[in-house]
Amino acid sequence: MIELSAADIAAITGGELIGGAAQAATTIVNSATTDSREASPGSLFIAKPGEHSDGHLFVGAAFERGAVLALVERPVQDSAGTVYPAVLVPDVVLAMGTLAADIVRRLRASSPLTVIGITGSAGKTTTKDLLAGILRAEGETVAPVGSYNGEVGVPLTIFGAGYGTRYLVMEMGATGIGHIEYLASMVQPDIGVVLGVGTAHAGEFGGVENIARAKGEMVEALASGGTAILNADDIRVAAMAARAGTGVEILYFTSSPEEAHGAKSAVRALDARTDDQGRPVFTLRFPDGSDYPVASGLIGAHHTANLLAAAAAAFAAGIPAERIAAGLSGQKAASRWRMERTDRADGVTVINDAYNANPESMRAALRTLAELGRGRRTWAVLGEMLELGDSSVTEHDAVGRYVVRLNISQLIVVGTGARAMHTGAVMEGSWGDESVFVETPEDAERILADSLEPGDVVLFKSSNGAALRHLGDRIALNALSSDSSLPASAPQHTSPDLAGEAGGVQ
Repeated sequence: MIELSAADIAAITGGELIGGAAQAATTIVNSATTDSREASPGSLFIAKPGEHSDGHLFVGAAFERGAVLALVERPVQDSAGTVYPAVLVPDVVLAMGTLAADIVRRLRASSPLTVIGITGSAGKTTTKDLLAGILRAEGETVAPVGSYNGEVGVPLTIFGAGYGTRYLVMEMGATGIGHIEYLASMVQPDIGVVLGVGTAHAGEFGGVENIARAKGEMVEALASGGTAILNADDIRVAAMAARAGTGVEILYFTSSPEEAHGAKSAVRALDARTDDQGRPVFTLRFPDGSDYPVASGLIGAHHTANLLAAAAAAFAAGIPAERIAAGLSGQKAASRWRMERTDRADGVTVINDAYNANPESMRAALRTLAELGRGRRTWAVLGEMLELGDSSVTEHDAVGRYVVRLNISQLIVVGTGARAMHTGAVMEGSWGDESVFVETPEDAERILADSLEPGDVVLFKSSNGAALRHLGDRIALNALSSDSSLPASAPQHTSPDLAGEAGGVQ
């Protein structure tokens, strides 16, 4: 974070200096956090009220770890009755956004900065990781941790930038109309990427068309000279070209060899397929006609679109085509629980993709399971897809039927909210114990512990709230091999000071 004084922060946010800060307006902060456990000497502690807790309760703990200033909605006193040095604002989250926007302005004024915003119903985190992997070889790059993509996560990402930052990659989620517009106004992206419009959160948005309307706010936020990166294979996304302002360039990405919507400006995947490990392989063609081979380290054919989106964004940022292709090849999942493969020492393969789920990503993961499992016994351990609204039962039923059509060997449906998957599988022709419904992840764990055999492939897939990702970890670690691809980093935790943000949003 760039250094700011207490007086600077008060002026930027329109807040009032209270406590010791009133006498020490020159106090300098060099970092910011909403998690008191991450506070360090010189940091600003942001006392964000959360869904399950209140950051104001952790102000004292943050100062014990070295925080020198707090951003608060009410004064907080220490045990002696002294008010902690703070900037008092009416709304901490809105103040975070205001502060983040000012930091972006200062960064742009001091040195070249390219800001890239990424949104879409699925694939945001993977695309963000891929793009950041390319850009880090070109200059200092800041990108979100995990899926920090909302009104708290975006400012926190910006707070991690400094005057040496060359590329700022922002993942942007939404749970309603106007959310992307707000986040985009904070960072003023030079390049805006829209990956796709799916049915996840359709109930919360009020329908798929409203999701498309919300995602298109990314295109509308681009100023003249900016570039919109659009998925030509998604009709709703392709239509967003009409929402671009004067002087905004359109660059499509597509798996089609034909011209995308009459435009020659497209990044394409030619001869796209998966290898024997389920990893995307294709020829990457750029708008200038140059071709480069790409062999991805990701798992699943559906990642071809994410690879193309990252390539298109990097191309728009001016990165040479050959370095883009080289940067994509071999990249594996950098964030946890995204098609995360573990090959156990006993021959069982675990695919943990249980961070987010919607009908589209569920089908993509199941297709990958079917491909990887040719000649092997396959298990699909599936939990609820949240926030589908009135279509929830229908969509879960359809996924269960899809499992049967793919000839997946065994289905374990976990949780009451997902029960329609089991019903759908039975109605589609599953018989005996090919499909099983259980109430809890622990019930599923007992079945797997008793029934998994060497050579089996097991997929875990659900929305974050269903907690199947942790079951997937336990099964993967049951007999972990020394050459497992499970990332060494520990799972991201959700602190009481940042409740909800780690779950990500649409």
